[in-house]
Amino acid sequence: MTETRTQIQQHVESRPGIHFNDLVRGSGLAPGQVQYHLRDLLGTNRLISEQLYGKTHYYPPEYDEWERSALALLRRETARDVLVTLLERESARPATLADDLDIARSTLEWHVSHLVEQNLVEKQRDARNRVTLVPTRPEETGRLLAAVTPSFPERMVDRFTRLVDNLLSE
Repeated sequence: MTETRTQIQQHVESRPGIHFNDLVRGSGLAPGQVQYHLRDLLGTNRLISEQLYGKTHYYPPEYDEWERSALALLRRETARDVLVTLLERESARPATLADDLDIARSTLEWHVSHLVEQNLVEKQRDARNRVTLVPTRPEETGRLLAAVTPSFPERMVDRFTRLVDNLLSE
């Protein structure tokens, strides 16, 4: 394996769930170079890719389907904040969670719908049909959180979304 492919593979292994643009920025290589070498790494099953919510994410092959989708969502700052808060509290009502995280309820619902879809969060309803959010796999999620540090551009996009939501809600 070439030195460049080894570099790309090691970068993905150190940041599982990384998406293409972040991989290009982090590797210091041209996008065409990264594409070329990724094609080989994917073709020989040294890396796995998965498309999720408009981005292609890359992983070492040892991650299963649930872990891959969890890592992709945990790379999003707001989704990660929601999960961390739920893990700390064990459960929370959506309105309380939105207020505590200082995000619009619509933003929370967008992230929660993805978290529910990927089996990271469950919506439980009481006798009065009120929703409580509960993490579905807290131990595994906590382990994956340790592997995720979002990139600067990922954090800025999430923060910009929060700012716009706050401005529109006023």
